[in-house]
Formats: sequence, C-alpha cells, structure tokens
Amino acid sequence: MLLAMAERRLGLADNLARVFPDRRDPTRVVHSLVDMFRARMFAICCGYEDADDLDHLRSDPAFKLACGRLPDTGRDLCSQPTLSRLENAPRLRDVIRLTYILVDAWMDSYPREPASVTLDIDDTCDVVHGHQQLSLFNAHYDERCFLPIHVYDTEKSRPVAVVLRPGKTPGGVEVRALLRRLVRHIRTRWHNTRITFRGDGHYARPEAMAWCETNGIDYIFGLSGTKPLARKVDEVADDIRTRRAIENLRFCVAIPRRATRQSPGIANGAPSPVLRRRCSASTSVSSSPASMSARPSGSTTACIARAAKQRI
Repeated sequence: MLLAMAERRLGLADNLARVFPDRRDPTRVVHSLVDMFRARMFAICCGYEDADDLDHLRSDPAFKLACGRLPDTGRDLCSQPTLSRLENAPRLRDVIRLTYILVDAWMDSYPREPASVTLDIDDTCDVVHGHQQLSLFNAHYDERCFLPIHVYDTEKSRPVAVVLRPGKTPGGVEVRALLRRLVRHIRTRWHNTRITFRGDGHYARPEAMAWCETNGIDYIFGLSGTKPLARKVDEVADDIRTRRAIENLRFCVAIPRRATRQSPGIANGAPSPVLRRRCSASTSVSSSPASMSARPSGSTTACIARAAKQRI
C-alpha cells in the first residue's frame, strides 16, 4: 500500500500509459494499460521481477487493493502472457517516450529550474541466465550479460534515465546519441541550466566530446591509459605522487602543459588531460575547459556513481 501511495503521488503509471500507444481492440480490453503498469511495477518493487510470478500474485488481495480493486470480489490482475505481450509491444519511438517519463519525474523533483546539474553516466553488468536476445559475452565482467546505462543526478542521488542495451561497451555514436536525446529533452523545460556529464573512460569518445563542446555541455570523462599518453604525462604524474605523499593530501590535481590537443594518445577535439592522484592510484581525466576551471569534482566520480546505484 505504501508503494501504491508513492506511485499515485508521482503519477508514474498514468504518465506511462499516456505516451504508450494501445493498439488493442477496445471492445475486447479487460486490463487497462494503467493497471498492467501498476501490477508490473509493484511486483518488481516487491522482489518479483519475473513476469511468471504474476500468475500467482494476480489474485493476491494486497496487490489487488494496491491496484485499485476490491481484495476479495474484484477482478484478478493480468497474467504473465498478457504482460509479455505488453512488454513486446512498444517500438523504438515508444521506448524513447517511456524513457522521457522517468526524466520528467526527475525534473519534477526540482521546485524550480536549477542553475546547474551534474549527471553521472555509468553502465552496470546485468547477468543473464540463458540466451536472451541482445545478451552478449563481456570479457571485462567474464559474464554473459546486458550492459544497461544509468544516469544519476549527483546532488540528489536520483535516477535520471536508464537505457537497457546489449552487453558490450558503448561506442562513440551510441554515447553521443544518448547524450543528445537526454540534453534535448532537458532543454525543453530547463533552458539555462548548466549541464555537466561525468563518466568513465569508455565514455570519452571523440564523437561525444565533440558534440558536448559544440552544444555548450561540460564533461569530465576518464581517459583510457595508452603508452603515448603515459609518456606525455609521466613527469607531472610523478610530481603529484610525490606532492600528495609529502603533504598528506587526500587527492591532488594537475594539468600537464606538454600534453596538447594534438598529442598522441589524446582524442581529437579533447582538451589537455587532468591528472588526479588519490590514495594509491593515478587517473587521467579528460574535461571540457569550463569544467576544469569551475570545479575539480572528477576525483569522486566513481564513488558517487556507485553510491547512487546502491540507493536504488
């Protein structure tokens, strides 16, 4: 019942049903889209992520009451085959519209347009059991999995968007498309908000960084280690290692002067890398010029992203 109260306050099921095209014959509809969305969401939140569980939960008095039906005499909820048809019905454009509903829910959490937001973008290994469509073997995780992308608001630790995708590292065109769609939707309501993206090294793609710079979006991305890049920043890296140890600093940040945009190992269009030394490891970070001058907040990117995902 607490889930039902929270859902009705946010209006998630109603908003999802509003943008979801119902292609069924109206004269034969038994379960409305809103009821099916609610049944699926409540089951997942209660730990019943498999649609097969609805074959038993559909007559549960608590679930029926949460979905607005009488617990004893009300019609049972939808079954697994009905939910499976629902989940396979949307097309690509429908899925994009459904994703925007979650983005709108995040934007509604702000009483007014914020001056700036910082969004962490990261992916999570979602291990599959079997050979589901688009499940691939990922050598990094040594698992057959999906690799959904998560976007979180660092200030409020709230989810902004989640994109289910194959179990492979995203390419530059895919990252650029995700950022472009997300930013364009945010700009429909927040016209002046400063947006900063933070992510790991596989998001530091030339296509994504070039698009961000062209459209006035700040970014702080990690840089994958390469031998040419290591040679360019070795002197500065040794200096900040020594300085952090002598001054007993939690982390230390430096900008190599010799590593320019045209240096080997640095993506075309990317600014000079920023070196950070924290605890016992050095990391190269590629940042847009504005984000470098504004705040060296990239030193906590991974920690904040993991903490936000653990809260969900």
